[in-house]
Amino acid sequence: MLRFGLFGAGRIGRVHAASLAAHPRTELAVVHDPVEVAAHEIAALYGGTPTGDADAILGDPGIDAVIIASPTPTHVELLTACAQAGKAVLCEKPIDLDLARVDACWEDIKGLNATVMVGFNRRFDPTFTEMRERVTGGEIGRLEQLLITSRDPAPAPAAYIASSGGLFRDMTIHDLDMARFFLGEVVEVQAIGANLIEPYIAEAGDVDSAVVSMRGAGGELCQITNSRRCAFGYDQRVEAFGADGMLSAGNQTATSVRRSGAAGTETAAPYLHFFLDRYATAYRAELDHLVICMEQGLTPSPGFADGRAALVLADAATESMKTGRTVRVDS
Repeated sequence: MLRFGLFGAGRIGRVHAASLAAHPRTELAVVHDPVEVAAHEIAALYGGTPTGDADAILGDPGIDAVIIASPTPTHVELLTACAQAGKAVLCEKPIDLDLARVDACWEDIKGLNATVMVGFNRRFDPTFTEMRERVTGGEIGRLEQLLITSRDPAPAPAAYIASSGGLFRDMTIHDLDMARFFLGEVVEVQAIGANLIEPYIAEAGDVDSAVVSMRGAGGELCQITNSRRCAFGYDQRVEAFGADGMLSAGNQTATSVRRSGAAGTETAAPYLHFFLDRYATAYRAELDHLVICMEQGLTPSPGFADGRAALVLADAATESMKTGRTVRVDS
């Protein structure tokens, strides 16, 4: 049984706590949050000892691994401390909003042979995993175009937007990693953005709508479409087009039941609500991957380098949007 410490008792922390409680070979040992009442709430639901003292996790040699689900500004310090304490780490994205801090973190831990996984959970969604396996297996021939659509059902609150690091580092970063998952390395990025939804997003210096176009190292083209609002729910679609065919993954509903009648045809239930529902299976599979890697001495993927690469692309998209130019990305 692998014993885990959890940093962060907010919304994402609860998701990870539930995954740990459901996994047959993991135990949630300690839950840390500066707001101790939140830590107590998670511990009451999923087990573990609640605490406001980070050393209760870092200083406990009986804790094998740590999930960092705390706010982004805490990630680098906690990731470094956990690696130095010899604990495996699953860190939520992004590692940091500042690439220089990410690189400094790597300099601090690269000689420790640390097990570090970054939480790009969409790689573990069964639908996207199958698509990628079939693409790499040659089913559609050479991959030529990848289309990724990702729209949230409603914009985040103003306080969250103000500290998010911007649309590309906060939201698009998942899609940028998905692009790398299918294409491998990306060499060119071009992005445009707009403010079409909420004035407070513009006031924060951010955009709420964007289109990102990219070129893979093999010449493949990718387009990402993002919006902070979608009237019909959480819009998550991927299309892979190749020389011999196409694979596509559409939105998901709770069941596949459809109704046809005088008022309409093929009427379905609403899409699964936001990421907590849509990617619940992916979060559990993500944890299972880390557990297997720890048990078998393997290197988890996506790792630190993948977290850095996605941030590089997010920075490139930000630069392109501001300058109106295509940004070349070095490997």
